[in-house]
Amino acid sequence: MKHPIIFFSVVIIFFLSCNTKTTEEKTSINLNGTWQLLSAVSITKGDSTFTDYTKNQKMVKIVNDSYFAFLKHDVNVPKDSSLNFDAGGGRYTLNGDKYKEYLDFYNDKKWEGKSFDFTVTLKNDTLTQQGVEKVEGTNVDHIIIEKYVRIKN
Repeated sequence: MKHPIIFFSVVIIFFLSCNTKTTEEKTSINLNGTWQLLSAVSITKGDSTFTDYTKNQKMVKIVNDSYFAFLKHDVNVPKDSSLNFDAGGGRYTLNGDKYKEYLDFYNDKKWEGKSFDFTVTLKNDTLTQQGVEKVEGTNVDHIIIEKYVRIKN
């Protein structure tokens, strides 16, 4: 064999390229678990609104292999009956960093049955979810950027 280095280089490159997983499968993010919402930025027509969910509200999102659910409530219980509680959930799909929620259940029926496309990133235990929320028949048409932290058992 006149050129063993070239031969072995070709063999190594061949074996490295034989991985059967696609790029999307390799980069899929593990969303399973319970996530606490830390903050959200809503951008409507160029105007930004920041909400700190560690002060007056608490929200968690629970995700399993194919479903998500979220629960949100006021931290300080008011003396009257005006407690703010919000909940919803449904199916989701995840392809690489493309996350799509199908809101099958929600207390506001105008949102129910809608789907929302997001891009998700995970760095350590911090999940960032960004996308457009637009619901016909409401004043909701904005970009939303939410930051969650994974709750450890």
